[in-house]
Amino acid sequence: MGNPPSSFMILCLLSLMMSFAYTALSVPNWPGGRTTRFYDFKVHTMTVNKLCNTKEIVAVNNMYPGPVVYAQQGDRIIVKVTNESPYNVTIHWHGVRQILSCWFDGPSYITQCPIQPGQSFTYEFTLVRQKGTFFWHAHVSWLRGTVYGAIVVYPKTGVPYPFPYPYEEHIVILGEYWLQDVVQLERQVLASGGGPPPSNAYTINGHPGPNYNCSANDVYKIEVVPGKTYLLRLINAGLNMENFFAIANHKLTIVEADAEYTKPFTTDRVMLGPGQTMIVLVTADQPIGKYSMAMGPYMSAQGAPFQNISAIAYFQYLGAVPNSISLPARLPNFNDNLAVKTVMDGLRGLNTSNVPKEIDTNLFVTIGVNVNKCRSKTPQQNCQGINNGTMAASMNNISFIKPTVSVLEAYYKGIEGFFTEDFPEAPLRFYDFVNGAPNNAPVDTNSMNGTRTKVVEYGTRVQIILQDTGTISTENHPIHLHGYSFYVVGYGTGDYNPQTANLNLVDPPYMNTIGVPVGGWAAIRFVADNPGVWFMHCHLDVHQSWGLATVLIVKNGKGHLETLPHPPADLPRC
Repeated sequence: MGNPPSSFMILCLLSLMMSFAYTALSVPNWPGGRTTRFYDFKVHTMTVNKLCNTKEIVAVNNMYPGPVVYAQQGDRIIVKVTNESPYNVTIHWHGVRQILSCWFDGPSYITQCPIQPGQSFTYEFTLVRQKGTFFWHAHVSWLRGTVYGAIVVYPKTGVPYPFPYPYEEHIVILGEYWLQDVVQLERQVLASGGGPPPSNAYTINGHPGPNYNCSANDVYKIEVVPGKTYLLRLINAGLNMENFFAIANHKLTIVEADAEYTKPFTTDRVMLGPGQTMIVLVTADQPIGKYSMAMGPYMSAQGAPFQNISAIAYFQYLGAVPNSISLPARLPNFNDNLAVKTVMDGLRGLNTSNVPKEIDTNLFVTIGVNVNKCRSKTPQQNCQGINNGTMAASMNNISFIKPTVSVLEAYYKGIEGFFTEDFPEAPLRFYDFVNGAPNNAPVDTNSMNGTRTKVVEYGTRVQIILQDTGTISTENHPIHLHGYSFYVVGYGTGDYNPQTANLNLVDPPYMNTIGVPVGGWAAIRFVADNPGVWFMHCHLDVHQSWGLATVLIVKNGKGHLETLPHPPADLPRC
C-alpha cells in the first residue's frame, strides 16, 4: 500500500464532500481541533436491491448506511437535516452527552417534535470531553432500521491512543434488514397487539453476505496485510436484536466500550446490544487466507422468534486466493448467557477517578414485558399477544406514553397536562422479581399507562438499580440513558440484594447503554450535572414502542454554565 492519507486531509475532504467512509482509514496525525464541522443531511427514499427484492428505504444522502460524521474532541458539530421523505423524522446523536444542548438530542416527543416532510432543522452541539465511537440514528417510529451512520471522534491534537497505534481502522456497523417498510411494520405490530416478526437478514455495513438468497456478492470485505493490527469500530445499529460478533481464528482485544477507553481485554467473540459501540483490535496473525467475520443472534427471551442465519463479511489477507472458501467463524449458541457475562466481566474502565462513592438519590427500576387484557372489539385483529392479550412493556410497571408535544418544551414553557412528575422511585411492591413474578397472562400481567417523569436536582449523585423481571419472560434488556454516561458499578443474577451485591467502585466501565442481564440486575451511577429532559429506554425498539421507558428531568443549577439555554428558533412544531 502507498502512504496513507493524513487525518487532516481525510477530515477536510469529508467535511466538504461527506464521502462514504466505511472503508479503511489510516490516521497518523490528529487534525486541528476546536473547529466547527458542518454537515448537510438530506433524508429521502432510495431504491435498494437486496435479498432478491427491490424496494424503497428511507436513507440519508443516498447512502445506506448513512454518511460518517468525523470530528475531534472539543469540536462543534452543525448538521442541517432536511426531511425529503414521506415520514416524520428526527436524528439522535447516540452517546453524545449534549452538555447544555438538550434541545438537539433528537428523541421525538421527548426533546423535540418531529421534522415533518418538507421541513428542516439544524442540530448544533459540542463534543465536550468526548472522543471515540458513537453513531447517529433516526429516533421516530422504527425508521432507524435504515437511517443510521457512524460518528468518529478523534482525541485532541497530540494525544495518543492508550494502546498501540493500529495500521488501519475500519467502521463495522451491525444492522437488521426488513423487506417490509419499517414504519408500516411498527404500525402493524402495535395494531396487532402481538410481537414483531424477525428481520429478513442481519447486515454488516448494509451487506447481508453469502448465507442469504441473492447475496453472494452483497458482502462487505476488509483486505488486510499479514502481521498488521487493525482497529475495528463496532456499532450495533440493529432494531430488535442483540448480536454476537466474531472473526474466524482471530482474537479481538476490546479497548473501548461506548466511546470510553477500557483496560485491554482479549476474547474470541463479543456481544453488542442495539445502541452499544466498541473498539476492538485485531492482528492479522494467521496463515494467508479468507476468514469470515460473522454476526449472529443473541436471544435470551423464552419462545421469541428470531433470525437465525448469520451475516457474513470477509477479513481477507492480501495474497489470498480471491474465490476461495472463507474459514467459518464460531459464534456462541443463540442463548449463551455465559458468553455474554464473560465479555461483561472483562470490561474495566481505564479512567475512573470520578466514580461516585456516595449517593444522594437511589432509584429501583424494574424492567420487563407485560401482557394487558384485550379491550378491542375486534380481538382477532388487535389482541394477538399471549393468551389473546396485547403486548406491552414497562418500567416499575408503568408503560411510558409519548405525549403530543415534546416533554422538554412542555417542561421549559411550563405547559401543564402533557406529563407528570410522579415516576416512582421503586415499584409499588417487592417480591421475587425473577422467579416469583405474576405470570397468569393477561389476568395479572397488566401495566399502567402514563407519561411519568422523575425530577432530579442539579448535582445529585444518582444510583439506579435496573432489575429484570420474570413476568412473561426474563430477558437481557439494553437500557440507554440520553444525556449521560454512567458507571456500571455492579450486575448479577437473581434479585438485587444490597447486603450481598458486589459493587466495583474502583474501575467500572463508563457506558451509555447497559445490557441488564437476563434474570438479573445492573447498578449504574452518575452525577446529574447536565440540565434537561433525558429519555431512558430499552434500545430494543419493539420494547420502546410498548412503553419500556421513562424520562429523567434534571433541573438547572446556578449560573449560565449550569442552565439550559432557550430553545432554537427553528425547533420543529408538532
